[in-house]
Amino acid sequence: MSSISSVVGGVDLKVPVVIASGTWPYEEGMWQEDLTRHAGAICSKAITRRPWPGNPGARVWETPSGILNSIGLQNEGIDHFLDVRLNQLRKHGVPVLLNVSMENAEDLDYMMACIAGRADEVDGIELNVSCPNTDRGCMSWGVDPTLTAQATEQVRRRWDGPLWVKLTPQAPDIPAVARAAESAGASAVVAVNTWLGMAIDTKRGVPVFNRRVAGLSGPAVFPLALRVVWDVAGAVKIPVIGCGGVRSADDALAMIMAGASAVEVGAALFSDFGVLKEIHEGLEAAAQRWGVTSLADLRAKARNTSVSA
Repeated sequence: MSSISSVVGGVDLKVPVVIASGTWPYEEGMWQEDLTRHAGAICSKAITRRPWPGNPGARVWETPSGILNSIGLQNEGIDHFLDVRLNQLRKHGVPVLLNVSMENAEDLDYMMACIAGRADEVDGIELNVSCPNTDRGCMSWGVDPTLTAQATEQVRRRWDGPLWVKLTPQAPDIPAVARAAESAGASAVVAVNTWLGMAIDTKRGVPVFNRRVAGLSGPAVFPLALRVVWDVAGAVKIPVIGCGGVRSADDALAMIMAGASAVEVGAALFSDFGVLKEIHEGLEAAAQRWGVTSLADLRAKARNTSVSA
């Protein structure tokens, strides 16, 4: 009998599939067991120090192979999250990682001090240094290895639990950023957040988004994300969580064979909640097909097998 459960970056995952930040509502109906039992963990929506209304204007635009989004980190702020949302999420038995989005060092320290006071209620932190849909913070920290290390170290001064750092594909040298996060104390890295793209409203002759650029998610970015997973997994010793365009068990398996320990699923959930069940059952079937006792036995398999084989 094979097992696909594992501990990834300090988080116990019954399934190596995590619901990506920003894609799962807080409404009670979305936390029924039939919807969450195929997920190993859920990343919260992005949390900032203060309540934030998000970006004005259009926020989502469909493309032939994915979606562009410019939500802009709309959220109720860390105090409301800890006072109201955290208890709501914890009672469902699915590990929840808090996606902490920083604008500056002062805000990050405030948030981590608040979270540290509730440490026994938090399964892990996903440090967001990669969101492209804000004018300050986030991605500006993630494109630079030194700044990524500083942010990671700052979290570590307040938090000794599981810490995943979510990388940006906009970084000139993504493996270098991953190594910086690792050296600063990250438990794992998530590769990666959305790619920058844009859309033109040809009926009005203007860019769709007020900020002009937005984050592209969906099937279009999967080959790009797979390449990043391969590069990052070869650069660090901590676990890598693959993220970007995953919509099937085969996609998830490809990322695992490239070196990922787990995957995050996001945009695929906008059209099909059943994708979690499909990936869960597909990974179990893959482990049996390959005759392995653990899905971890297939991790990085593609790196260790010659093309001619």
